[in-house]
Amino acid sequence: MGIGVLALVRLSPERVAGLTAAGYAVREAGDTVRAVLTNGRGGLSGDEMALLPKLEIVCAAGAGYEAVDLDTARSRGIAVANCPGTNASAVADSAMMLLMASTRHLLQADRFVRAGGWQDQWRVDTPTLSGKRLGILGMGTIGSKIAHRAARGFDMEIGYHNRTAVTGSSYRYFPSLIELATWADFLICAAPGGATTRHLVNASVLAALGPNGYLVNIGRGTVVDTAALIDALRAKRIAGAGLDVVEGEPSVPPRLPELLQFENVVITPHCAGRAPEARDAATAVILANLNAHFAGKPLPHPVPPKA
Repeated sequence: MGIGVLALVRLSPERVAGLTAAGYAVREAGDTVRAVLTNGRGGLSGDEMALLPKLEIVCAAGAGYEAVDLDTARSRGIAVANCPGTNASAVADSAMMLLMASTRHLLQADRFVRAGGWQDQWRVDTPTLSGKRLGILGMGTIGSKIAHRAARGFDMEIGYHNRTAVTGSSYRYFPSLIELATWADFLICAAPGGATTRHLVNASVLAALGPNGYLVNIGRGTVVDTAALIDALRAKRIAGAGLDVVEGEPSVPPRLPELLQFENVVITPHCAGRAPEARDAATAVILANLNAHFAGKPLPHPVPPKA
């Protein structure tokens, strides 16, 4: 019969095949489910866990796990695991893509050409990245990979803001996000979601970034105050934005139509981490977590009881 796994995230055929080959069976019935696959923003609530009497392990198919009820899981002895770093390279690549696309007004230029325009008629100033100051909110695995690409590939000066400084980091630490935004030419958000990071990028931070500054968000939509961002774009208090995540997910963000009205905004549909290499790596870690748990061995990537 196989060990029952409930998937709350879309499974690729390759991932289903991997689970099946390892002795797992994707199921829907709660009384046969012993493992749940989810993600950070979807998570698994305590009420949902109550519907799964045989649940033993929750595995987030990514680094985030902010919407998993860790207190309930701990009280029931349910293990929680995640898959850190599996899509970090893909997300870091996408962060640089969004930064370049927004600063160089790529979509606007493409639409201009498709409408019949060419070089002599193009009047939009597009700043370069090389030698500029890049601020990073969240110097975790993804933030570190972004910094590496920016510093080594574009000769950018790197500053960052975390709750605490990263031991051994050669990059400049800013204890205040306002100070980082004031210093930076561009600000990339690579922070996780959750109550502690909600609306960290607010009207004050955007004002500090300034009318020549660009914002990129590849972390969580909730990190940026969308209303404040729209106001800043409308008033030209910042120069533009590149977004892979927007408040309101996993449904279509309610304020997406307003953001799409701006020529200086580039938006992708929360796909920064999607790549065949990332998917294969995550599948391997999911299986490693599940296999270890059901073999009675320590999890290779356990989530601590408290986020």
